[in-house]
Amino acid sequence: MPDDAIQDHLNGVSNALAAGWRVLQKGGPALDAIEEAVVVMEEDETFDAGRGSFLNSDGRVQLDALIMDGKTLRAGGVGCVEHLRNPVRAARKILSESPHVYFVAEGAEQFAAQHGIALCRNQELVIAREVERLREYQAHTAEHQKDLFAPSISHDTVGAVALDQEGNIAAATSTGGTLNKAPGRLGDSSLIGCGCYADNDSAAASTTGWGEPIMKLVLAKWSADRVAAGNVPEWVAQEAMNYLKSRVNGHGGIIVLDRQGRFGIAHNTPRMAWAYKNEQEEKCGVQR
Repeated sequence: MPDDAIQDHLNGVSNALAAGWRVLQKGGPALDAIEEAVVVMEEDETFDAGRGSFLNSDGRVQLDALIMDGKTLRAGGVGCVEHLRNPVRAARKILSESPHVYFVAEGAEQFAAQHGIALCRNQELVIAREVERLREYQAHTAEHQKDLFAPSISHDTVGAVALDQEGNIAAATSTGGTLNKAPGRLGDSSLIGCGCYADNDSAAASTTGWGEPIMKLVLAKWSADRVAAGNVPEWVAQEAMNYLKSRVNGHGGIIVLDRQGRFGIAHNTPRMAWAYKNEQEEKCGVQR
C-alpha cells in the first residue's frame, strides 16, 4: 500500500464500517450489515473490488464475491462476472433465492438480471489508473514472474464480518482478483472456506491477499475450525498468517469473528486496511 494511498484506504474502511453499523444498530441481521459494508467498498475505487479493480491480461475487469450466513450455512457466490457493478448483491440474491450456491460468468449475470440487478458495460468498471497500471506491469512481466506471490502490489480484496443482536455471524468477500490474471482465473475470495466462511458454531472469516496460496490451505475454514477447537480469534488470525507464510510462502491478511464478539485481525504484509466497531470502541488502521 503506497504511502499516498493510506488515507484513502482508511476513509474507505471507515465508510464501510459506518454502513454496516447502521444496519446492526437498527437490529438488522449480520447478513444485511456485511452486504452494505462490502457494497461501499465495491463502490470505492481505492479497492480491488467493483469499479476500479485490477484488470486481467485482456484489459477487462472480472469480479468474484461470496456471502455466507453462519446460522444456516447458506451461501451465495459469483465468479468471473464482467457486467455487475456490485457482485456481492448478486451473491446475496443467490443465497436468498436460489437452491444453488454458486454461479459463474454469463450464468451469474443472467441470474442477477432475472432477479432485478441491473447489468453494466465492462468499460464502466475500468478506470484510467488501472489501464496504466496494467500497461506498466505487462512491460515488466518477466520481472514479476520471479516472485509471483510476493506482496509487491496491493491486492485490496475487500471483506466484512459481523455479529448481530440475534447472535448470528456472517461473512462476505469481494474482489477483482490479481493484476494481469489470466481470463477466467478464479481466486480464493468467492470460494467457500478459502477466502470466506461463516458458521455460528465456530467463526466468520474473510481473507485478502494472493489467492492461490490461500486456496491451497482452505484458510478461512481452517481458521474457523481453530476457533471451534477453543482458540481465541485474536490468536487464530495471527496463527493463520504464520501458517500461510510457513506452509506455502503466501502473503495476505484475515479478519475473524466469533459469536461472543471476540475478533482477530492479522496480516503478514506490510500493511492492510482494517476497521472494527462494537459497543465499547471503534478503531481503524493499516497496521496491526
